[in-house]
Amino acid sequence: MPPSALQRRAFLRRASSTCVLGPGLGVWQSVSSAATKPRARNDRLGVGAIGLRYQGSVITHKAQMYGDVVALCDVDRHVREQGRASFGSTPRIFEDYRELLERPDVDVVLIGTPDHWHTKMVLDACRAGKDVYCEKPLTLTIDEGKLIRDVVHQTGRVVQVGSWQRSDHRFRLAVEMVRQGRLGKLQQVDVVLGKNKQGGPFLSRPVPRHFNWDIWQGQTPAVPYLPERSHFTFRWWYEYSGGQMTDWGAHHLDIAQWGIGSHPTRIETQARYPSASDSFNVAIDFSARYHYPDGVVMTVSDQGRNGVMFTGSEGRIFVNRGTLSGAPVEALGQKPFSRDTFSLYDFDNRSRPQRVGKLDAIINHMGNFFDCVVARKTPISDMESQHRSVTTCHLGNISMRLGRPLEWDPQTETFTDNDANQLRSRPQRNGYEVA
Repeated sequence: MPPSALQRRAFLRRASSTCVLGPGLGVWQSVSSAATKPRARNDRLGVGAIGLRYQGSVITHKAQMYGDVVALCDVDRHVREQGRASFGSTPRIFEDYRELLERPDVDVVLIGTPDHWHTKMVLDACRAGKDVYCEKPLTLTIDEGKLIRDVVHQTGRVVQVGSWQRSDHRFRLAVEMVRQGRLGKLQQVDVVLGKNKQGGPFLSRPVPRHFNWDIWQGQTPAVPYLPERSHFTFRWWYEYSGGQMTDWGAHHLDIAQWGIGSHPTRIETQARYPSASDSFNVAIDFSARYHYPDGVVMTVSDQGRNGVMFTGSEGRIFVNRGTLSGAPVEALGQKPFSRDTFSLYDFDNRSRPQRVGKLDAIINHMGNFFDCVVARKTPISDMESQHRSVTTCHLGNISMRLGRPLEWDPQTETFTDNDANQLRSRPQRNGYEVA
C-alpha cells in the first residue's frame, strides 16, 4: 500500500465536548460532556484491537472480561488470522486500522502496536469517537504528547495508557508512603532499567508476502526490510522506539516521578552507541541524572537490580514487580496509614499544592479503563501524566544523543538548547504524518 493511501480517509468526527483533566495522581476527575454521558454498567462495549502480537494479544484477552471483541487489525496477515482464531469467528479482521475505526460497533480501541504508531492511532481513534487503551510508551517524541493533549481535550475521550504498575499494590503503596512522608524529606530516587540489547549488522531480506512492511514503517524513513527491525525487536531501534529508556522507563520512571511529584529541569547523561550500520542503534551503555525542584535527584542506570529505590532523610524503600522492602515498610504494622487526605502536587506542572484524597484502590488496570469509560472518569494512567512521564524518558535519550547536559523548562516544555529543541519532533514520511 503506497503512503498516499493513508490520506484516503480523514477521521474528523470530533466530539463537541472538552475533557477536564485531573492531576494524574490517582484521583479520578469527571469528563464533563453531553456527548460522552456515563453508560449503564451492564452495557457490553464493543472492542477493536490494533496490533495483536505480544502485549497486544495480552491486553485484548484482558479486555474480553469487560467487552466484546468485534474487530481486529494487524499488518501481518498471519498474526491477524491467528488473532481471529484465538478470539473466535465473530471479530472482523483488517489490515488497515482506519477501517476498524469506521465501524459503529467499536466503542473502545486497544492499541498494541510498536511505539512509532501509538500517537497517530490514538489521535485517529479519539477523532473517530472511540475511547482508547494504548500500550506504553505513549509517544515517540515530546511534541507528539502535546498533540495528544490537545485532541483529548477537544474530543473528551477517555485514554488509558498501559503503564499498569500504577495499578499494582506494591508500586502504589510505595508512592503513597513517599507522599505521606514516611521517608522524611525525599532526597533521591535511583532507577535501574537494564541493558539495551546489542546485535547486528543484520542482512536485509525479501518482505514476507503476508506482511505489509510499508504500513508497518509508518512515519519513519523507508528502509530495506530487516526482520530484526519489526515485531518484538523494534524497541532496539531509535527510529521506532527508545530502548530501555522508553521501554522500561515508561514503567519505572513513571513510578519514580509519581512519587517525586514534579518534573525535571536539568538532565545529565552518559552513553555509548554502536557504530555498525544495520544494527540495533540504541545506546550500548547509558546512565542519566535528573535534577528536580526542591533538590531531588533521580538517577537512571542500565546496571544493577531492576526497580526503583526511594531515599529520604528518614529511610528508604525499594520496589519492583516482586518486592516492596525497607524499614518504613516493616514499620507499617505498628504505624498504619491515616486514611485522611494528604498533599499531592498537580501533575500538569502548575506545581500548585492540592489537598486531595488518598490513592484510590485499583483492582486491575484494564478494569480501571472500562470503569472510567462507563463513568466518564479520568483513569489512573491518564494521558497527561503519561505524556509527562515519557517526556522524561525522551529527555534522557535526547541528552544522550547530543552528548551534553540539557536545561528543560517543564512549564513551556522547551529546552534552552536549540539543537535539543529540534529533537522534540522528528521528520515524518509523506502520507503517514502525525497531525
